[in-house]
Amino acid sequence: MRTYLVVIDDSPEAALALRFAARRAARTGGGVMVLAIIPPQDFVAFGGVQATIEAEAREHADQLVAAAADTVTQEANLTPQVMVKSGKPTEVVCEVIRAHDEISALVLATAASGAPGPLVAFFTGQDAGTLPCPVMLVPGGIDLARLDALS
Repeated sequence: MRTYLVVIDDSPEAALALRFAARRAARTGGGVMVLAIIPPQDFVAFGGVQATIEAEAREHADQLVAAAADTVTQEANLTPQVMVKSGKPTEVVCEVIRAHDEISALVLATAASGAPGPLVAFFTGQDAGTLPCPVMLVPGGIDLARLDALS
């Protein structure tokens, strides 16, 4: 099955990418995979504090994927696959893509203005040609009606 991978965070761009992927999957008979990434935490000398920081990051990531799953269900009447992984975001995305042959596209959205985020910059940069799937970029400033028409 054709699956669209969306990396979710708190940004408005992630919400746009999710909307596009959900609607596109519904129209093409595909699926959606939602990935939240917990970036490496700075080391804190006190173990209890470190554990609390990591637990809070995990809880936040779990909330993000749960909300994203609800959005996909509402937008497209699909039940997405959800994942929470820890590590450097670009490395985690590459690992997930390599581990899941069903992923047909990585869907990211750009900022409405200014420099691209780190994932967009990385996956459209010099190593973009090495991915086993296309990268779909949703413009961050796109009108929702236009986005819906395109998806």
